[in-house]
Amino acid sequence: MSTTSNPALGLAAVLPRAEFIERSHQRSSGLGLSRSEQRELEPMVRSDLNLARERNQRLYLHAAPVMHMLFEQIVNTESMIVLTDAAGTILHSVGDDDFLARADKVALAPGANWAEHSRGTNAIGTALFEGSPTLIHGPEHFMHANNFLTCSAAPIFDPRGNMLGVLDVTGDHRSYHQHTMGLVRMSARMIENHWLSDDYNNRLRLHFHSRAEFIGTLLEGILVVGPDGKLLGANRGALDLLGLSGAALRAQTLTSLLGTSTAAVYDHFRMPLSAPMRLSLASGQSFYVTARFDWPSRPVVAGLGLLDTEPAPAAPVKPQAEAAGPAPAAKLSGLQYLRTGDAQVDTLVQKIQRVLDRDIPLLILGETGTGKELLARAVHVDSKRARQPFVAVNCASIPESLIEAELFGYEDGAFTGARRKGASGRILQANGGTLFLDEIGDMPLPLQARLLRVLQERSVTPLGSAKSIPVDIAVFCATHRNLREMIAAQSFREDLYYRLNGLAVRIPALRERSDLDAIVRRILLAERPQDAPTLSPPVAALFASYHWPGNIRQLANVLRTAAVMSAGEAQITPAHLSDDFLEDAAASLGRAAAARPQPASVAVMPVQELPAVAAEPPAASLQQAEAAMRASRIPLSQEASLGQTLEQAEIEMIRAALAAVGGNISAASKQLGISRNTIYRKLHWNAGPAEG
Repeated sequence: MSTTSNPALGLAAVLPRAEFIERSHQRSSGLGLSRSEQRELEPMVRSDLNLARERNQRLYLHAAPVMHMLFEQIVNTESMIVLTDAAGTILHSVGDDDFLARADKVALAPGANWAEHSRGTNAIGTALFEGSPTLIHGPEHFMHANNFLTCSAAPIFDPRGNMLGVLDVTGDHRSYHQHTMGLVRMSARMIENHWLSDDYNNRLRLHFHSRAEFIGTLLEGILVVGPDGKLLGANRGALDLLGLSGAALRAQTLTSLLGTSTAAVYDHFRMPLSAPMRLSLASGQSFYVTARFDWPSRPVVAGLGLLDTEPAPAAPVKPQAEAAGPAPAAKLSGLQYLRTGDAQVDTLVQKIQRVLDRDIPLLILGETGTGKELLARAVHVDSKRARQPFVAVNCASIPESLIEAELFGYEDGAFTGARRKGASGRILQANGGTLFLDEIGDMPLPLQARLLRVLQERSVTPLGSAKSIPVDIAVFCATHRNLREMIAAQSFREDLYYRLNGLAVRIPALRERSDLDAIVRRILLAERPQDAPTLSPPVAALFASYHWPGNIRQLANVLRTAAVMSAGEAQITPAHLSDDFLEDAAASLGRAAAARPQPASVAVMPVQELPAVAAEPPAASLQQAEAAMRASRIPLSQEASLGQTLEQAEIEMIRAALAAVGGNISAASKQLGISRNTIYRKLHWNAGPAEG
């Protein structure tokens, strides 16, 4: 569909369009430009253009994929896409070849400047001046030489409102489509949103709209919130929805703007698939709000250490915890950094160091969450292959129908849905470096035979190809399964097992390790390097007694939330821990208590005989009991022989109630008629060290 209609955009939404164009023409005349003569402006020399591109490299990196996607929408329409910097200099362009040649005749090409002072009224220059999306159609251009063009341009801003550049689609005015301006505006917003996410990937971001179905679209607003609740930045959608300027928004806090706090937001969105919050401005206007927080990708926090997550780093990231003195000149060992004081881990590291760079396959065993991939990366970092790729494949996460293509690659047309030109597999991607096969026990039997052949022949044959390609890879594998049992059940090949099992090492579960405190310190320092908190005594006691079924991954997730919830505070207390973790911890304490034999002198009231509503025991009597125990300074073993105090009897009653309801702290609190915090506090007092 072609049209010569000119939708009102930018300031034209406020001013009549004719007046909007006339204002720009007056500015152009005032600059001494002539409508009938094309100014002879030489584009930048190549070196200056390269310098401008280098200064705006980040803008191009965010804009390039959006430009490519946009070009797919306008291909073969006699059009081109232009990216400029904040001064109006064209950095990059892409378009139909014939139209690029026509545009070059009016210097619409990289290196040329299209600000109003150079080209008069045009979409790029006028959008830069007005700071809003602008359409300039045919004869609306100030210079007659540009009248064959229709240009749709939108400025690009960073989250603080600074102009970054302009995205523009220019085409023959006879084939202008009324939807082009909308595509350009949406594309500019995509670039802005990518920039915002990149700037604030480790900050809380609130995505909101007055209609819930618009969250996740380009119409949503995005607010960036600091740990103290200050608003750090926003996208243009947020400013439009809130009716605020960037400066006015940054003067607000989350509480003053939306009447909530960061703690309330984190508490609401702790659980997966949480429903959007409903928050309101002081004016009464309400929004649906969801929260996102992309934890920093630079370190892998698994307690064992902090390593760069990018493949093949020249050296691991310098440790941020417990550094003594200046950093050594030599490359820090990834394996050494994993040593945090546990004897089992020390022995494991020593074993691996003996076989490093000996072309011996490594099989890493251990429960889920113990840090198997982190160990594999550390070995890679210490090896001669450190500057080559580290390619990790989780055999359990790839559908069985795709894992063969994923590993071995495929030729064009190898199967329905295959990419044009085919794709290299993960084995070829790891050539020269390390291939890490996580959850190898989940690899289908037919693929086990193919993998064995690759390891024996040191070559790989992509699907649909008859050509074998030589590969040079180190192979590390990991699993939480018992491969020997799988061999006996004929679900894992014995010959592959012995091929992979050059050296088998087992990472101990977190509950079996003696370095919990050091791991906690390291994780907290990574999460809050400026003001790392410590654990309060009740939390430290809980962590020491908890069984950690998710191991270090679970510990990192618990501490990650707690570090945010305790922002501005020196200690992490039970109030900073998520409810689901507290309930599971209380349940495990209840199960442990139920499994212990009860002392004969203790009479525990059956749960069914408890009153429906019970007041908390008088504080004075509990305090007197505690004071008497502490004043006597009797060791716990002697205390038990003298008979239980009221506090101890109450704790046993709470444990019995928890055991009866399967550890559900909410159900137990209802049964006992006391609050969940009371249950948690009293169990922790009992679990903590005696005060002498």
